[in-house]
Formats: sequence, C-alpha cells, structure tokens
Amino acid sequence: MKIVYCYLFAVVSVIGVLQESAQGRPLLTPEDRPDPKDAAPFARWLVAKSSWGVLNTISSEYGGSPFGNVASFSDGLPEKGKGIPYFYLTTLDPTASNALKDQRSSFTLSEYSINSCSTKDPESPTCAKITLVGKLVLVKDSKEAEFAKTALFAKHPEMEHWPKSHNFQFYKLDIQNIFLINWFGGPKPLTVEQYLNAKLNKFTSFAHSTA
Repeated sequence: MKIVYCYLFAVVSVIGVLQESAQGRPLLTPEDRPDPKDAAPFARWLVAKSSWGVLNTISSEYGGSPFGNVASFSDGLPEKGKGIPYFYLTTLDPTASNALKDQRSSFTLSEYSINSCSTKDPESPTCAKITLVGKLVLVKDSKEAEFAKTALFAKHPEMEHWPKSHNFQFYKLDIQNIFLINWFGGPKPLTVEQYLNAKLNKFTSFAHSTA
C-alpha cells in the first residue's frame, strides 16, 4: 500500500510540473530571480520571462474610461530581449482601435503569472508587479516590424496562423514611465534609460544596469 501511495504521489507531482511548465512557462527556481534591490535588471527579467499581461488603453466606446485587455507580447527572442513590448493586434479588437485614436496606454505584468511567487498572494509586494506607461504605437519601420514578427511568433507560434482577413498588425509600447514594486517600501525608482540599458548576461540572465 505504501509503495502504491508513493507511486501515485510521484505521478501527481510530475503531472503538476508538466502542467505548470506548459505553454513555454517552466517553473522558476529562486536562483533564476534577480535581486529585488537591482531594479533595472529585475524589471527586464520580469518582462523577458512573461508572455502576457493587461494592456490598458483609453476607451473611445466607453466615454474615455480606462479599458484593460489581456494581451500576449514579446520583447525579443530568448536571452535577446530589448525590454520593449511588441504586440500583434487587430482593430476588430478595442485595444488597437483605441490606440489609433489615443495612444496613451499602460501595460501591467505580474510575477505571479510566471510561477515564481510560490504561495504568495499576487497583491503581495514580494510578488513583483510592473506597469510600463507610455504610448501604444503602430510599428511602421519594416526592419522593426520583422523583429517584432520574429519575436512574437517565436514566443506565440499560434499567432502565425491567425486569420489574415483580420488584418493583424504589429504594435509596440513606447515606454515613458515605469512603476515597479518587487519588495516592501513602495515603488522602486527606475528610469526608462536605466531599464533599457540593463544588459543580458548568459549566466545569470541579467547583468547589473550600466546606467
């Protein structure tokens, strides 16, 4: 009976790991997580490891109210991210339609979504969250659009097969301000320059910011 119990426990554990590792989101160990004191590398790590968030625009349909919508994104290929979120959107959805009328936007990510908060509540300051504030703009440069395509389709393969008739296009968030909480004591001081200049490190995921 004890052998059967141990076997079932092992099977359930493996299934749990596989489920949490699905969709390219493996469980992260504490060693993968940058020091919360290093705001810029931590922010870049959180953005690079995430695959979706809540993209907020100013609603043209609801009288200028904030409108949040779940959006998949990518900031680049694995270990080569640039920190700028790119999106694949259609004007059949309110988000892109709103942005073409009013570019003001913000994008919120939670560390909870990448399975590294353990048993912490998503609202706990020790379960990090970041909001990138700026303008949601259509990517018009062909070279940048190709970068966005490669980054997005690598992270979200299904996108490549979305209906062409829906006229999906590539957008990016032009970041102007950053709100990051990853520990007690309120938001971390972090400039856009510091955030964008945090360098990738192949051994520790990120090196210290050069800014």
